[in-house]
Amino acid sequence: MGQILHGSARTTAAVRRAIQHSEESLNVLARRYAINPKTVAKWKKRNFTHDARMGPKEPRSTVLTPEQEAACVAFRKHTLLPLDDCLYALQSSIPTLTRSSLHRLFQRHNISRLPEVEGEKPARKKFAQYPIGYFHIDIAEVRTEEGKLYLFVAIDRTSKFAYAELLPKYGKMEAAQFLRNLIAAVPYKIHTILTDNGIQFTHRKTDRHAFLHIFDRVCLENGTEHRLTQPNHPWTNGQVERMNRTLKEATVKRYHYENHQQLREHLYSFLNAYNFARRLKTLRGLTPYEYIIKCWQNEPERFIINPYHHKVGLNI
Repeated sequence: MGQILHGSARTTAAVRRAIQHSEESLNVLARRYAINPKTVAKWKKRNFTHDARMGPKEPRSTVLTPEQEAACVAFRKHTLLPLDDCLYALQSSIPTLTRSSLHRLFQRHNISRLPEVEGEKPARKKFAQYPIGYFHIDIAEVRTEEGKLYLFVAIDRTSKFAYAELLPKYGKMEAAQFLRNLIAAVPYKIHTILTDNGIQFTHRKTDRHAFLHIFDRVCLENGTEHRLTQPNHPWTNGQVERMNRTLKEATVKRYHYENHQQLREHLYSFLNAYNFARRLKTLRGLTPYEYIIKCWQNEPERFIINPYHHKVGLNI
């Protein structure tokens, strides 16, 4: 681990330790390490090897007297007012008080942050834990020099396995076929799909007498539950929204593509690298593929085929 030394330091922790354990004279050690004998004497007297703290031994304000400091601290502890309110209340009796000096005073006495009041903030809710097979799906628009394309993206809520396709249209038929392709590409059973309320995934409220939406029919054929986000709440589908951003930042926002094929090839390469090589903190250092293998070993009944068949390259 690297040492953080003072900018003018001429010795390291190892040299200082050697000086402290040596019985040689100050001049001999000074010549050996090319330092001043006073420096050798200084480290001989110390029982530590880190740089001593510079500045006053007991930090205090240069604009406040000890009595004024005590009054400010007592006022803060008694009233529990914010910094600015304390400043406005105390400035009339302490004209030399400034906001920065008051803030530093509170920091020295460990009262710069007010204690949190119970019930002030709502308790954070944890995400519900689901087994693998819960996919978020969304559509985003991308462009190349050749024109416009629509990026269909799906990501597993648990394993973070991502699947995407670039299509020239984004109607309900394209969405239904994308779902069929996703089901065929994933080695385990998809039990839940979460989408927004776009017409590619569900009927409008005015279409209540229409037949079952084709996207819902594909879900029904495969025994998959189709859930919808609450209207005007895009953060409910935040996982796939974040994946959309990741894919765009890795492709169209960083590179110029002369045609659609170049973008398709690059997107395919990025998804392979993401699924099979990118280690994710949320998976505790595993790649999405490694996490799927781990789930297959623990819960093989959730899988349709052996996930080893999905490995990039030859399966030797």
